[in-house]
Amino acid sequence: MGINDQYTKIIIDETLRETVCHGTEEYPFQYYLEDIWLFDFHCIDWHWHSEVEFVFVEKGTATVLIGSDRYILNARMGIFINSQVIHRFEARESTIIPNIVFSPLLLFHKESLIYQKYIQPILSSSIECLIFSSDIPWQNDILNTLLSIFSVQEKEHGCEIKTAEHILKLWDILYNNMCLTENTVVPHTSAHARSLLQIMMQYIHKNYSHHISLDDIAQTVSLSKSSALNLFNKYLHTTPVSYLVNYRLKQAAKLLAATENGVYSIAQDTGFENVGYFCRKFKELFQLTPSEYRKASSTAGFYQVSP
Repeated sequence: MGINDQYTKIIIDETLRETVCHGTEEYPFQYYLEDIWLFDFHCIDWHWHSEVEFVFVEKGTATVLIGSDRYILNARMGIFINSQVIHRFEARESTIIPNIVFSPLLLFHKESLIYQKYIQPILSSSIECLIFSSDIPWQNDILNTLLSIFSVQEKEHGCEIKTAEHILKLWDILYNNMCLTENTVVPHTSAHARSLLQIMMQYIHKNYSHHISLDDIAQTVSLSKSSALNLFNKYLHTTPVSYLVNYRLKQAAKLLAATENGVYSIAQDTGFENVGYFCRKFKELFQLTPSEYRKASSTAGFYQVSP
């Protein structure tokens, strides 16, 4: 199975939830062989999904951002990303990451003893991710089991039952080596904080073309400006205003590529009152002026902003 160069855009809704279906209702499992470098801006941008994810770095170096943490994964390392955790992948060169995304319901239904005893405690824990290194025996077992799962995907017959067999082994290793205590239960405030962040982001996405202040963004969820700043910094490593400006710039890039509207008009339509400021920030983000971007957007292989 070759590198997936068709699916190179993360499609999300206004809360950053990935809208692509990973597998089917009957078989909620999907294997991907991806190169981060092929995605827009050489990153798999912020997103989350209800499924869990296991990633292996086959080649290159991946930077993974999760919450307020940043992890550097070299070749032969991996990561487990828990359900509903917002994350982002970045690369500075071609970085091949075979990965699997699946619902634990693939293994057992929610009412079963095994789900309640061995699966739910991990999903409900405050552990957002785990890094795997081949230097640690049990983590090396995880990595080798992942490789076995990837290998099975090449087979045409019987891969589903073999995949489930290996995932059971994967989960068994994970469960037996995680420190699950009462203290690892996700606090209500954590889930609540993420929902507040998503509401503020949704407000920005709907109103970016209008004048928006930090106070406006914070007031959508009745927070102080400092609390809003803290939420964006913790989960997205940026400020609300910087997020707003970057979102506006990406919308402007779409208009430059898809329309013949003038630069001044596009700046106004995307919420920039000063065209000089717009051009300066645009070049900082894209390394091109708006006019250069428009010309380059029709060049084969030039990456554009996801719709």
